[in-house]
Amino acid sequence: MTAVLERTTSRAPASLRTRQIHAVAACYFVASFAALGLPPYLTEILPSLGDREARWAGLLYIVPTVFGAVGAPLWGRLADRYGRKRLLLRAQLGLAVSFLIAGCADSLAGFAAALVLQGVLGGTFAASNGYLAAALDGQRLSWALTLMQGAARLALVAAPVLVGSLSPWISPHRQYALLAVLPLAAALMLAALPEPPRAQAPDAGPESADTTEELAASSPRRALRTLYTLEFVFVFATVVSYPYMITLVEDRLPGLGGAVGGVLFALPHVCYPLLAKPVHTAVASRPVLGAVTGFALVAVALAGHWGAGSLASFVVLRLLLGAGMTLGLVSLSALAADACRGRRPGRMFGSLEFISKAGAVVAGAVAALSNDVWGPAAPIVAGSAVAALTALVSTPLLLRWSR
Repeated sequence: MTAVLERTTSRAPASLRTRQIHAVAACYFVASFAALGLPPYLTEILPSLGDREARWAGLLYIVPTVFGAVGAPLWGRLADRYGRKRLLLRAQLGLAVSFLIAGCADSLAGFAAALVLQGVLGGTFAASNGYLAAALDGQRLSWALTLMQGAARLALVAAPVLVGSLSPWISPHRQYALLAVLPLAAALMLAALPEPPRAQAPDAGPESADTTEELAASSPRRALRTLYTLEFVFVFATVVSYPYMITLVEDRLPGLGGAVGGVLFALPHVCYPLLAKPVHTAVASRPVLGAVTGFALVAVALAGHWGAGSLASFVVLRLLLGAGMTLGLVSLSALAADACRGRRPGRMFGSLEFISKAGAVVAGAVAALSNDVWGPAAPIVAGSAVAALTALVSTPLLLRWSR
């Protein structure tokens, strides 16, 4: 393992120190608070803006995701051309501006425009990953990407709690303006980090743009296609279970209260920071095996929700889902690190962000339609079916990869 790390690290054009990698992950964590913590409160925000029944909550929930997907590939290409650090700072400042506008908006149209800006001007996850990929390689890069996913999971759990705690004093609507200080602070922290080289190359020395393109062409295209496909399906299979999970718990376990439903919803995401390090050690050199196993666990866990009728069964299933999500996410990070070799990281991670957000948007639409027809368990069963099918279809790929 040490030898592999030394070989892969030596090819990195300008390796970052561990504390600098942690700084990038920490900046993404704090900048994600408003983006992840405030959308669950749209039903409380919109009545004050004229939408008394919050009919637009579902649509506005995905507006930043849709426009983030549209803008991500463009920002990735610009990062390769003008510098990753510069575009990462742009993403943080773009979030700060959009949050400030959202917090000050006094009409539904103004608030919606701010969410559009959040999607177009944001893209901090892809920008951060592109920055890391320009300075790291191999298992150091896959671990850095794993840390970024950990930051996202922690923000997803902690941000709604913080917003809810502040709500008695500051409305969730005005918290957008208050939390704009977080991406601004992240930008100030990132300003002290070094600028990676604009052209990533496996070997030391100057590389021309033509040489970089040759390296990308020689890099296995199958690895990139595999990464994009698994990313889309994994995001779909997991996100499709989010919107109506708490509703399902309330239907099956009436009288427990919303707090218990919230804890059960968060439980899989809590597993990630606890399991990520040992899982990365186990799957970093065999990411396809980890991904297939992760899909299988997700399929089993989500299928179990159909018949779950007790608190204990939900807890076990949510923990199993957390293990599957951790395996899948860590394995996808390792696959991304492998596919990034010889490629321009901004472009690749911008495209990967587009794929990921597209999966989330499709999952949201499928969840809404299936819930209307078959009830709150239907989206979760749909996610199980897709995950199981992917695990079966990916088994031949696993056998080829192992040769």
